[in-house]
Amino acid sequence: MANPYSPRRRNRRYIILLVLVAALFGGWSWFWSFASDKAQVNLDGWRAREAKSGRVYACGSQTIGGYPFRFEVNCEQASALFQSNQPPVELKANGMLVAVQVYDPTLLISEFHGPLTVADPGQAPNIVVNWKLFQSSVRGTPAAPERVSVVLDRPVVDRMSGGGQQNLLRATRVEVHGRIAEGSVTSNPVLEMVLRLNKAAGPGLHPAAIEPVDADITAVLRGLKDFAPKPWAARFRELQAAGGGINVAQARVQQGDIIAVGSGTLSLNPSGRLEGQLRVTVAGVEAFLNSIGAQQTVQASPKMDKIAGALDRLAPGLGEVARQQAGATISLGINLLGEQTTLEGKRAVTLPLRFSDGAVFLGPVPIGITPALF
Repeated sequence: MANPYSPRRRNRRYIILLVLVAALFGGWSWFWSFASDKAQVNLDGWRAREAKSGRVYACGSQTIGGYPFRFEVNCEQASALFQSNQPPVELKANGMLVAVQVYDPTLLISEFHGPLTVADPGQAPNIVVNWKLFQSSVRGTPAAPERVSVVLDRPVVDRMSGGGQQNLLRATRVEVHGRIAEGSVTSNPVLEMVLRLNKAAGPGLHPAAIEPVDADITAVLRGLKDFAPKPWAARFRELQAAGGGINVAQARVQQGDIIAVGSGTLSLNPSGRLEGQLRVTVAGVEAFLNSIGAQQTVQASPKMDKIAGALDRLAPGLGEVARQQAGATISLGINLLGEQTTLEGKRAVTLPLRFSDGAVFLGPVPIGITPALF
């Protein structure tokens, strides 16, 4: 009777095992090569889709790696030309790494290497952006994206001018998330968008933005016919023509002791400017009005000029007295007009934040102008 543990039988088992391992290794290598080609096709499809929207992406040099469990596309000297902008703008970065897992080919993760420069095509940079970490993820396929997320840790945005630089924005963290909440890419998509800011300050944007702000805002866009490649200005124009709107489902903004929460619905007029109203509750309204210079705005408003002029005709100097009184009592007026309440344990007031042809009013007080969206 043959011995099952004889050297010949043991050697045969080892040979069979080695053949199986070699076959598995060769099969996986073939699969990885095949799948990497498919991943490249997806990337090319994404680039082609973006190009139709006037966004042209390019690499100085490109390599593919990541074997054996994922696919990586390393793009050195990455650039993006946004031809749909008016005027066109060109972005350049040191590089980017795009990765797709073998077991989850519908999730595209990208990491960008700074600095990022923003310039008119062929000109010197006018904006420079740096960060500790800049990542994005796209779920879906090039033809049918489902959700997009962008995260920046420690971003710093500087404006370059006259050989110097001015800090426009800095933050501990910035997050932007978007997904199709209803419908589909090709039929009446409803987009949900989330913006989160952690200790974001914009000293070069507005004096009121010098102190850091925390924000968490969720908005829903309704009225789009599809999500075909097109510039955002065209999307907003389409939304306005369809009678759609922007539903601010929830918003919370905090700056120091000032806290504001609110919700409501906004629309766009034929000029692309915001119309509508949010119901907001503000704790620390006096500090907020001081930070935005509301007193000076009211005192210098055309309506105040008319009132002061009429009073001066009755008695010289009376108009200036009225102007000063109007500015001094603005906080009192806001508190009298609003609904007294509490917010997170603090005394607060609830009142409308109105948008009229892009102009923004907190109750009766003008606080700023928003730009046209198309």
